[in-house]
Amino acid sequence: MKASAVSRRGSFRTLRPRARGVEGASGEGGNIPERSHPTHRAAERAVLVGVTLKRQRGARWDLDDSLAELEQLAVSAGAQVVGQVTQSLDRTTHSYLGKGKVAELAELGESLDYTLAVFNDELTPTQQRNLEDALQVKVLDRSALILDIFAHRARTREGVLQVELAQHEYLLPRLAGQWSHLERLGGGIGTRGPGETQIETDRRLVRGRVSRLKRELEAVRRHRTLHRGRRITAGMPVVSLVGYTNAGKSTLFNALVRASVAAEDRPFSTLDPITRRVALPGGGAALLTDTVGFIHKLPHALVAAFRATLEELSEADLLVHVVDISHRNAAEQIQTVEDTLGDLGLAEKPRLLVLNKLDLVVAADPDEPSSRPSLEGLGVEGIMVSAGQGWGLDLVLQAIEERLGGGLVRAQAGQSEVFFIE
Repeated sequence: MKASAVSRRGSFRTLRPRARGVEGASGEGGNIPERSHPTHRAAERAVLVGVTLKRQRGARWDLDDSLAELEQLAVSAGAQVVGQVTQSLDRTTHSYLGKGKVAELAELGESLDYTLAVFNDELTPTQQRNLEDALQVKVLDRSALILDIFAHRARTREGVLQVELAQHEYLLPRLAGQWSHLERLGGGIGTRGPGETQIETDRRLVRGRVSRLKRELEAVRRHRTLHRGRRITAGMPVVSLVGYTNAGKSTLFNALVRASVAAEDRPFSTLDPITRRVALPGGGAALLTDTVGFIHKLPHALVAAFRATLEELSEADLLVHVVDISHRNAAEQIQTVEDTLGDLGLAEKPRLLVLNKLDLVVAADPDEPSSRPSLEGLGVEGIMVSAGQGWGLDLVLQAIEERLGGGLVRAQAGQSEVFFIE
């Protein structure tokens, strides 16, 4: 990590706030009452907090890059980021940060007027309670923020079930101490015995809800298995798009199958797998599936809840790994996806690397080398394309056809080429 980014004591950076409307402003002729109120809810003002641990120094992800991604997630969730606080520690404490840094963060509340503190790592229940007591604002960790985005984006019944299951499993260990003031203590006529505390009641209710959600998702899994069995019987190969979130998978999917799936420049625009038939150059066809994107520090509860969805990857004949080649952390994103696929038991699954957003690389400033991605030493091969501009789509289809037949296309066409990364 850069020495200037985080000192031994840590650092603080204030971000320029976005322009805010003036409440009570009158229009032409002064027809709008001075006491008018906005009908939309004001964005929460968030401070991002990150820590570099001694054992993590020299890790693949730089803290500045990780916080930049956290900011993107916070903005996607609807927050206005007003500052960042960082610290370098040998180990985290019961309040995640050192005592002095917690006090500094609390003092910043007066100058920044923030209402939300978002931490870059998953907090323990004790750390979250201690921080909320000290800061007197809402505290979220990276996992909770991602779960909130998923909950907002879920549209289908399956997506809603999967997100709700992940939220309940995340919540369960964090119920402790929340309702101690409502305990039903023993004593008096009809109340002798240990009784049941509110926290025990809540845990029982949450566990019951988790069990029901798992049963419903198991029914979804069986339904998916039935459909996969029909596809196998039909003899049509299945190709799944995988990759880091916001790498352009949905844009590539739309370009290849000529569909109109929602594709937006924000994290996790696609949660539910979508399958369409794609025509191959040789006259054959395959089924192409667009899947949910991965991300650095993806919550374990979310991976477990999306098991039925991710099983689509295990049944695919080929994985097309889509990468945002214009991103300065493209190499780290590639490795994150490969690590996640390994955790899912898919390390040996055949795959094709597609390096997307070539148009952004072409348009990049050549005098800014720090903005260009570095892919040295990966030892992988891929096809450079621009799904948005339609560059190299023919090569992708050729490569898919050849990979399904056991070969690999090596050719040139238009603005892109199949190439090797040394």
